[in-house]
Amino acid sequence: MNKFFVPEQDMHFDTVFIKGDDVKHINKVLRLQCGDKVNINNCNGREFLGIIDKIEKEKVTVKILEELKLCNESPVEMYLFQGLPKSSKMDLIVQKATEIGACEITPVITKRVVVKGDFTQFKKVDRWNKIAREACKQCKRSKIPVVDAPVDFEKLLQGLNSMDLIIVPYENEKNMGIKKTIDSIENKDLIKKVAVVIGPEGGFEEEEIELLKGINSHIVTLGPRIFRTETAGFVSLALLMYELGDLGGIY
Repeated sequence: MNKFFVPEQDMHFDTVFIKGDDVKHINKVLRLQCGDKVNINNCNGREFLGIIDKIEKEKVTVKILEELKLCNESPVEMYLFQGLPKSSKMDLIVQKATEIGACEITPVITKRVVVKGDFTQFKKVDRWNKIAREACKQCKRSKIPVVDAPVDFEKLLQGLNSMDLIIVPYENEKNMGIKKTIDSIENKDLIKKVAVVIGPEGGFEEEEIELLKGINSHIVTLGPRIFRTETAGFVSLALLMYELGDLGGIY
């Protein structure tokens, strides 16, 4: 069943108005008709079963039938802090990190990242959030992750203070992996917020690794092969979701 994310201001008791690009998608691509059932998400995790009542040029009216007791979110919040890569690689990172289950994605400007102009006014943020939204529809997530504007390394360190666990893959680490790190933690059930910090192309400077160690980050290896920056995030999130979250099932 097709899912649509509708902001709460467009939800009025048992009536929902789907607007924007989704209207064209319903008409031209999905070719849905009046009487077809759809899933509606209020962008805050609540899911509803609805039936299309009216299809117009500017909006689609849906009548709510019932609220669904459905949540496809992981019990552990995963935050991806990604060293900003070149070209359009961030598009892929946002899409796949959303599918895996990241709840927030923050590009980071490290010493080996080259950015022209004021990175706080980065123009691709809206595009990345749209990619995250579309990925949520495909993978049936209950909440859309936030993609933040890029931050510098100092702000990254400040943002990590609220995390229960900080994982930093680093090519010069040879012994401690993610599984060994998780196995060494006594009260895993207390881990609710996990940060994954990924370096850019070229990796981290040694000074940056030392600063991350200073806030109790776990520096880990992902194995004997060196991954590209866009691959390292996927692998790390997947391994952590398997060890702590819901990836791989609960059985």
